[in-house]
Amino acid sequence: MTLLPLPSPRTAGALQRVLLVALLAPAVLLSLLAMVPALLTLPFLPGGTERTVTLLHAHTVYVRTLLTGSRPSP
Repeated sequence: MTLLPLPSPRTAGALQRVLLVALLAPAVLLSLLAMVPALLTLPFLPGGTERTVTLLHAHTVYVRTLLTGSRPSP
């Protein structure tokens, strides 16, 4: 009976990060795609520029949090 070799913890961590990015990247791109109509129309409405900046800031924070959470601990 042959056993499959288990990956080392370093390799497993890298594989986990790759899978996490592969699964979450489409969701992040979909949310950005859903924001496109708002980003195109909001700047022309009163107070829309501030709302556009808020949307972009929220998206940036979301992506930064995902990327920080996928890094290995030192």
